[in-house]
Amino acid sequence: MNNMEPIAIIDSGVGGLTVAREVMRKLPLAPILYFGDNARCPYGSKPPEEIRACTFQMIEFVSAFPLQALVIACNTATAVVLEEAKNVLPYPVIGVIEPGARAALAATKNGRIGVIGTETTIRTGAYEAAIKRLSPAADVVGLACPAFVPLVERNGQHAEQARQEVSRTLSVLRDCQLDTLILGCTHYPLLAPLIQEAMGAEVQLISSAEETASELAGLIGSSPLAGEQTSPRHRFFTSGDAEHFQQIAEEWLGASIRVETQSLEGQFQS
Repeated sequence: MNNMEPIAIIDSGVGGLTVAREVMRKLPLAPILYFGDNARCPYGSKPPEEIRACTFQMIEFVSAFPLQALVIACNTATAVVLEEAKNVLPYPVIGVIEPGARAALAATKNGRIGVIGTETTIRTGAYEAAIKRLSPAADVVGLACPAFVPLVERNGQHAEQARQEVSRTLSVLRDCQLDTLILGCTHYPLLAPLIQEAMGAEVQLISSAEETASELAGLIGSSPLAGEQTSPRHRFFTSGDAEHFQQIAEEWLGASIRVETQSLEGQFQS
């Protein structure tokens, strides 16, 4: 495996940047090829067949590049297409649900784990199934939060309206005796301070990003090619507004980046 080939990270929008940041931290010499389908975000309320079509259009685009691995950073897409993608692609494919489930089980003390996610992620029960496979006695409570992704996509997480929306949405979980809450959408870590405030300091928030990056590092290794010490060249693509994407990405990644626009709709067949 050529360690200087890029790791592709795909997401419905900017949420996968939370995974990209952890991959950059754990694999600092690995180039990243990121695609955010902002033009068609959010995925969480779409029917499964549309989610599959959109996801495979992203996969077809990034597969035009030589890749060493693919991370499906969107929880919704992971729930719908991960197993199929693993079966048809010639390189390793990692989703974000199994790593998040493992991290939550490692963190919980009372076995009561909450999961917040998109409508599709919660409806499929993907997190509950993953947690139960590892620990059948765990008690899992899921809640769909459809307003959260649009908040992040419009960079509205700093507004008072966001704080009120998060508090209102999560109020139903406060009496569930949860000690651990999985942020079951990669957009949600950008709302983490508001989610923590709404849930209370005693609830530990779990982002699958760090665990996913750790799994990726273990899978592909972190050693560069002999003599290769230069900084990696990352590439960022969006199907939406490049300037808007860049603003959010630079804030979250803490670095200047260049964003390229690439329309997918109508160009690739799933």
